[in-house]
Amino acid sequence: MEEKNIQAQIDALDKKMDRILDYVNRQRQNSLVVEDLISDLSIIGKDAFDSTVDELDKRQVEIDPSELTDLAITMLRNVGNFRMIMNTFEMAVDLGKELGPIANEAIIDFTKQMAEFEKKGYFEFAKEIMPIMDNIVAGFTPEDMHDLADNIVLILTALKDITQPKMLKALDNAVNLYSSVDSSDVPSYSVWRLLREMNSPEMKKAIGFAVTFLKNMSSSQQKNIN
Repeated sequence: MEEKNIQAQIDALDKKMDRILDYVNRQRQNSLVVEDLISDLSIIGKDAFDSTVDELDKRQVEIDPSELTDLAITMLRNVGNFRMIMNTFEMAVDLGKELGPIANEAIIDFTKQMAEFEKKGYFEFAKEIMPIMDNIVAGFTPEDMHDLADNIVLILTALKDITQPKMLKALDNAVNLYSSVDSSDVPSYSVWRLLREMNSPEMKKAIGFAVTFLKNMSSSQQKNIN
């Protein structure tokens, strides 16, 4: 019985030793891999260093080791700033992604609106405005434009009064009456016939309108003088 127990302990010890040996073997293999990697990286690093040195020498670039040290220290000192810049850049990229569809929609709407303007002839109309502007510039002196600026309020007030419905209707009636008169078939009036016509109700009313208009104009001018 004791021999069986001793044999079981020996077997268990053998298993543990096998595990230990296996672990040691794997660690040795890992060490070999790491050593090989370090060796390869050393070769690559040396080649890169030699190539960099040759390239710098060809371009006659001199590097002061102290400057490299200062640069490294400065970069390490500003790691926080670099991180802040990268965060800002990421925020800008995210904002660009969000605004991209909105900008595309705005561009599409703008293009459609421009096409609608072109279809309606806005651009052709704007093109024809330029000759008008050229004629205005050629036909008016700077002094004329200065006088226009001084009297623009009066001009706009006159235009406002003219565009009143009552005034527009009167102008329309006057134009229609003028166009209805045939200048080639206007009758001749003698003084006596004119006097007889002046006694008609229509002429009396027209004369009354003219006299009232002249009196009001004279009164208005008098007020402006005073």
